Amino acid sequence: MGKARYIMLGGFLGAGKTTAVLKLAEHLTAQGLTVGLITNDQSFGLVDTTLLSSHGFPVEEITGGCFCCKFNSLLEASERLSTASRPDVFIAEPVGSCTDLRASVSYPLRRIYGDDFTVAPLSVLVDPIRARRILGLDEGRSFTSKVLYVYGKQLEEAEIIVINKCDLLAPAKLEELTQALRERYPRAQVVQVSAREGRGLEPWFDQVASTELVSAPAMEVDYELYAEGEALLGWFNCTLQLSGGSPFDGNEFLQDLARRIQRRLSAQELEIAHLKMTLTPNEDGGDIGVLNLVRNDGTPELSHVLKEPLEGGQLILNLRAEGDPDALKSASLDSLALCAELHGAFKTEVEHVEHFRPGKPVPTYRLTSV
Repeated sequence: MGKARYIMLGGFLGAGKTTAVLKLAEHLTAQGLTVGLITNDQSFGLVDTTLLSSHGFPVEEITGGCFCCKFNSLLEASERLSTASRPDVFIAEPVGSCTDLRASVSYPLRRIYGDDFTVAPLSVLVDPIRARRILGLDEGRSFTSKVLYVYGKQLEEAEIIVINKCDLLAPAKLEELTQALRERYPRAQVVQVSAREGRGLEPWFDQVASTELVSAPAMEVDYELYAEGEALLGWFNCTLQLSGGSPFDGNEFLQDLARRIQRRLSAQELEIAHLKMTLTPNEDGGDIGVLNLVRNDGTPELSHVLKEPLEGGQLILNLRAEGDPDALKSASLDSLALCAELHGAFKTEVEHVEHFRPGKPVPTYRLTSV
């Protein structure tokens, strides 16, 4: 067996990384390659892992910190996948609040473990509506300056900036955003895709599957400012069982729950970065409902729709927003209790709840060049 390919798709919370990972995995599998996936978060109980596993891909989950701080765990996850399925390609999705990935992940992989891996160019995805607001092209609520420092650094280190969800913008606004990104980040190639619609994906996929990481000096990062920006984001993860009620519409339940959380956080002026949920019925392991909401003024969207009403199942809720983690917890659990009553008075049995702010990033390695 030759060297395995390592492809990393970065980007801020809500940029659509998981959908893109899934599409890339399906594309490579159709070419006869074996693919292993690695997800990453500050905590465990991830919607991303559940979603990707539901499509039949082998997935390893790295928790408790970003790839840069859990570099050895990343290698261990690769080894476990290699033992189980011997992937030709590893696709890694880092935490959406993480940056400095080239210096702390890509360069160490290439320099220290170059006999085992070829490393693809770093792609960084953006949500076009969020990006237009941050670049000053549109009005609308955004994040505070320290959080935006992290967002900007993600784009600064990208070799390929991927404007995802391009179907959300009119052609003129999409071209205006593309030009603004090219002017601000001239070293990066800018591409337009829609992962959910399958638009523009193949040329980008072929590029990350065949070209190599560029050996350029790593960008400068103020780790104190980076840590402060990341710590302004609150994390809330919850896994629970729904049971004991009459059959209910799981899709309607997810949308109602998302809207109630959205209203609570908007009233407190806490900006949502990403709310994502999965609902998996107990009676059908092949069915799943998946919901995403990426802005306070956004619309909750079902990317996977449950086929039938259900009597019970597992709900996983991941919420990231700029604000107090206690507020995220209370908004989510209060909304959940109300929804449980309104949609059939079923019981909720909590398996895992965690809320926190991310700690200061301390990379295992940081190499300024390959």
